[in-house]
Amino acid sequence: MIVPLSLPDIGLRERELINEVLDSNTLSIGPKVMLFERMVAEYLGVREAVAVNSGTSGLHLAVRALGIGGGDEVITSPFSFVASSNCILFERARPVFVDIDPLTLNLDPSEIEAKITSKTRAIIPVHVFGRPADMDNIMDIAKKFGLAVIEDACEAIGAQYHGKMVGSAGNAAVFAFYPNKQITTGEGGVIVTNSNSLAGMCRSMRNQGRSDVSSWFNHCHLGYNYRMDELSAALGVAQMERIDEILARREAVAGAYHARLGMLKGVTIPYPEAGNKMSWFVYVIQLAPGINRDYVMKYLHENEVDSRPYFQPIHLQPFYRDTFGYSEGAYPNTEAAASSTLAIPFFNKLTEQQIDYVVKVLAEAVSRA
Repeated sequence: MIVPLSLPDIGLRERELINEVLDSNTLSIGPKVMLFERMVAEYLGVREAVAVNSGTSGLHLAVRALGIGGGDEVITSPFSFVASSNCILFERARPVFVDIDPLTLNLDPSEIEAKITSKTRAIIPVHVFGRPADMDNIMDIAKKFGLAVIEDACEAIGAQYHGKMVGSAGNAAVFAFYPNKQITTGEGGVIVTNSNSLAGMCRSMRNQGRSDVSSWFNHCHLGYNYRMDELSAALGVAQMERIDEILARREAVAGAYHARLGMLKGVTIPYPEAGNKMSWFVYVIQLAPGINRDYVMKYLHENEVDSRPYFQPIHLQPFYRDTFGYSEGAYPNTEAAASSTLAIPFFNKLTEQQIDYVVKVLAEAVSRA
């Protein structure tokens, strides 16, 4: 039995809407993008949504729209996909890392104030694996020091923090829709905000710096080609139409894993956090000290079960080592998590038979490792 790490959930409705776009001959800057933006904004309870071609592009535009630039510092997590830090470097600002909470794997707010300097302009918390970051404490610190907050919610659409949708607390938030995400547009992302001016700036910059009220070849700002195309938006519309069903199915798969792995010696399942609702992006276990993760992954691979270490610390990536001189020991909680976490197969249509097989092979691997 071959069990992949992830699969997109594409059905007849997605194909129907894609064919609508193909029949319309409008493949870019059309009605599906606007509809997708409206659906996302309404779902999240925010005023504005700006669709872009990736979550990385969205993070870059949010940083730039807030005026963050050379010499500025932005506090963020070293336990994340590298884009949450790279987006700061794109504007010649510097990422300042804060270690994570070892249970939630999110940015530890108690570590933030010690890293704030006169150069600090913003905080980018990451809702890791779809688990809400501690936004109350983060927003309190941001208010105290006059800092902007950009939520990296690329893995967290549908997550709720104290009853409120993730992405609605900061100055802006960014979601991403790569094929392994909860919903997909193939490639794509969206910036959300309650600021009309920030949304307007992002719309201009995603479209080569054009203004909505000027001629096509009049460029008011330095901009980029970060537009989402109509085919991607059509996928997104269909996925948003059934997002509740998709998230419920993913939660059921996570529950099935919980039931089977909760008592497996040497394996810690994702930390249950009261009061918040996780949106299941991946299912990441942690292996106990002394268990050889490389062996576990090799055994899984030999038995046709895909797995992946999630995440490698950003500060220990070669570019960051070379540029900033980071070395092991700088962020111990991040490094401990990164050395023990393992993503196992997780997607909407994962069957009970597949789950049983994954758990069986994983149990064998852990006992042998």
